[in-house]
Amino acid sequence: MFKHLLVPVDGTELSEKAAQTAIDLAAKLGAALTAFVAEPMPPLPNMGSSPAVYKRDADAHMARTEQHARQVLARIGERAAEVGVKYQGKFLRTDAIDQAIVDAAKEFDCDLIVMATHGRGVFGELLFGSHTKNVLSRCKVPVLVLH
Repeated sequence: MFKHLLVPVDGTELSEKAAQTAIDLAAKLGAALTAFVAEPMPPLPNMGSSPAVYKRDADAHMARTEQHARQVLARIGERAAEVGVKYQGKFLRTDAIDQAIVDAAKEFDCDLIVMATHGRGVFGELLFGSHTKNVLSRCKVPVLVLH
């Protein structure tokens, strides 16, 4: 069956639900689990920003997002360890989140992706987009979608 699950997470309640489902499934299957956080790059400077101010803000953004990713991944790691699931947590900085998830599944040799979706419908997807839908359309690995 499935030997290595990938669960993209961002620390929201919905992604925590996906993480718990992935942990439970990995435990039942005897599979390994990789949790993956894609953190955004610092925003581009605006016209009035001085280089020193931009660097300060970018450095603060980098530190804040790294700390966030490490905290999210550590929480999932603790829960995986409680049930004996082999676990690794990975994060990457990118603005191409959908492609990063697809690439992570390939890089870490995962054979199932577990993701949650907001289920916003067509109008919501037009306004906000859908990482899950984009991953489904780009990925050759099966995707388990949770609502």
